[in-house]
Amino acid sequence: MEAGDVRIRREDLEDFCRAVFETRDMSPSDAGVTAEVLVAADAYGIPSHGVGRLRRYVNGLDTGLMLPRESGSTLSETPSSLVVDAGGAMGPPISVRVMDAVIAKARDGGAAFGAVRNSNHFGIAGYYARRALPEDMLGIAMTNTAALGVPTFGREAFFGTNPIAFAAPAGEEGAFVLDMSTTVVTRGKVEVYERRGKDLPEGWAVDHTGKSARDPGSLLEGMQERRGGGILPLGGLDTLLGGHKGYGLAVMVDILCAVLSGGPFGRDVYDTPESSARVSHFFGAIRIDRFRNPREFRADMDRLLRELRSSPPAEGRDRVWFAGLPEAEKERESERLGVPLSGKTWGMLRDLGAETGVSTPKTTS
Repeated sequence: MEAGDVRIRREDLEDFCRAVFETRDMSPSDAGVTAEVLVAADAYGIPSHGVGRLRRYVNGLDTGLMLPRESGSTLSETPSSLVVDAGGAMGPPISVRVMDAVIAKARDGGAAFGAVRNSNHFGIAGYYARRALPEDMLGIAMTNTAALGVPTFGREAFFGTNPIAFAAPAGEEGAFVLDMSTTVVTRGKVEVYERRGKDLPEGWAVDHTGKSARDPGSLLEGMQERRGGGILPLGGLDTLLGGHKGYGLAVMVDILCAVLSGGPFGRDVYDTPESSARVSHFFGAIRIDRFRNPREFRADMDRLLRELRSSPPAEGRDRVWFAGLPEAEKERESERLGVPLSGKTWGMLRDLGAETGVSTPKTTS
């Protein structure tokens, strides 16, 4: 942690965020879900999607872009599928509703999938994929986002950071939880660098000419105003390290989330200075026992993850880890010491508390 950073008990931070949302006419249950999703990101060590976005959510509610009451309507439903128009609702509550409905359908049919259109930012995709784990299921969650990613050999943004999450249960090793953007980084991580006054690493993004972008503020402005430039696809600048593969995955997410549900996709998904883009999501759940005994599956998962974790690290590296392990360790640390927040995020929370009349939580450090 850096100078000015703080830690806050997870429950206290959730209570604060929930109370702020309730001042904007969100129901206690929807406010609680949204607070839980935001705080989970910080607890897992993903501040790009954590409570640092609380101001943006409140602004969305104030401008009417994000509606405080969940008003989704079912467009299509079968025993194994569900398509919902969120009607501009907050992303987390409608996403929990649809993911839980998909899990319920999978209990009966073995597998089920759902899509949501006309929604808003839903936080970390892994939160929803994880909901399948207690059910002895594999969980899947994706979302498209505002067009921020530059296609291979391009210099204008045509697709979002379009994250993919996949969760598989294990036993003693916990779970394998992949939660990744299909771009090198997310916009949230660029915003973290801007908040900390740091230059972007080489290879994260390009400017309007297609050359490497180092100034996070200029990049964010350029993407917001659609002047060209954007974040590179997973794999980087060209095909040498597989940039075309990240590009392909990003378009795949757009297809599953938006083209399949009838929502906007590609360059039609964009933020403006006054509002954030309406986005689409995709969720899936698969029963493990339709393939094999879940206990045996978990035992083999333990073996796989343990072998990965105990494999020899490269020279100069301390260890090898698997997806979900760093987040699990960060979560345990957050439970013990408090959820870490940057000094700038803590200042924003204090300001919001003063504006809304909600008491800011005490820090543990």
